[in-house]
Amino acid sequence: MTETSEPTETGRPTGTSGPTETGGGPADTSAPTEPTQMTEPTALAAADVPADTGRPAGTGEPTETGEPTETGGATDTSAPAGGRGAQLKHTGLRPGWTTGACATAATTAAYTALLTGEFPDPVTITLPRGQTPAFALAREELGAERAMAAVVKDAGDDPDVTHGAVIHATVRPLPAGAGVVFRAGPGVGTVTRPGLPLEVGEPAVNPVPRRMMREHVARVAAEHGGSGDVEITLSVEGGEELARSTWNPRLGILGGLSILGTTGIVVPYSCSAWIDSIRRGVDVARAAGRTHVAGCTGSTSERTVVTEYGLPEDALLDMGDFAGAVLKYVRRHPVDRLTVCGGFAKLSKLAAGHLDLHSKRSQVDKGFLARLARRGGADEALADRVSEANTGLAALQMCAAAGVPLGDLVAEAARDEALRVLRGAPVRVDVLCIDRAGTVVGRSTVR
Repeated sequence: MTETSEPTETGRPTGTSGPTETGGGPADTSAPTEPTQMTEPTALAAADVPADTGRPAGTGEPTETGEPTETGGATDTSAPAGGRGAQLKHTGLRPGWTTGACATAATTAAYTALLTGEFPDPVTITLPRGQTPAFALAREELGAERAMAAVVKDAGDDPDVTHGAVIHATVRPLPAGAGVVFRAGPGVGTVTRPGLPLEVGEPAVNPVPRRMMREHVARVAAEHGGSGDVEITLSVEGGEELARSTWNPRLGILGGLSILGTTGIVVPYSCSAWIDSIRRGVDVARAAGRTHVAGCTGSTSERTVVTEYGLPEDALLDMGDFAGAVLKYVRRHPVDRLTVCGGFAKLSKLAAGHLDLHSKRSQVDKGFLARLARRGGADEALADRVSEANTGLAALQMCAAAGVPLGDLVAEAARDEALRVLRGAPVRVDVLCIDRAGTVVGRSTVR
């Protein structure tokens, strides 16, 4: 899940321990609704972990990174002294695997069996950052014209609603030239409203998991003489019930969960541990003499600020949802310049005065966006449409089509809110809003 609209699935409780400083109200300490802890991890090992430890925004499936390297998901002990890798290491929590990674593993196993008659177990896949975890199969079925494999999702130490869910992939051949077609089986949602990165009527399988599955289908086809033309039907046992604990119904994703993930790996979520890691990141950057640091909501925003400003790794703060934690700590431990970068919808919450950007504790205020749109020249008809938009992304697209710079207006308002929290500390601030691809769709001046 990337960073422009509200996520298609917000299936985790808000934290396992109350934050010491979030700037946005207490953490939700109600009991999580995820299935009970499974006794055997889904992924048996992960190897060849690159230095990139970026993770996307943390409001959909649990937040993600590129870190686990040991059997069972232990964190990489060779993480750098500063930056996002050090933040993850500092939490001391065990990462897990996204629904997208599990669906890719199940698809790979099923298609391999369809072509060879044998299921690879464990089945190894390659994640977007180059990691190669192996997943044990929970179920397998082979017929003349179809094969099904299932993987149990292990979310590591994250209290994720989808932890322990059984994710099925059923693969059947299609005529030559048909390509890869995705279907929603029981427990996987279908998109019914515009404003998400998928067309209405499509199964709720996000773009990166789709790409991962296509790449693995092509790889299996090349290895075993297949055409690569297949139908993949994904299902999640109990997914429709689990989806009631997510934002999917409100976003118009009906019938079940979304298949999510941009890196394939889940960072375990603890409010207090993550905020402590943010503080350590600021301390390391200051000790290294960095005068410009960036608070990033995820891996896409991290790549954007590196491209824009060429910042080194130890100047990157894995802010996630905790804008308030970054701003309050920088207020007491100033740096010359702070860039805040994240998805448009998430940063619209900061612009509206929310310092905790988690979807359980703050939502996109469409009325606020409508007021900004009017300020940018929108007529009443457009403003009314913005106020009724399904997602922040939809509102942004409406305004862009009308020539209203809603992205810039959100970035400027978010910068002003950050300056308010900084209370005159000697820190200059600018804000970048990005879309799902990392393209800058809103930019403030430095002030």
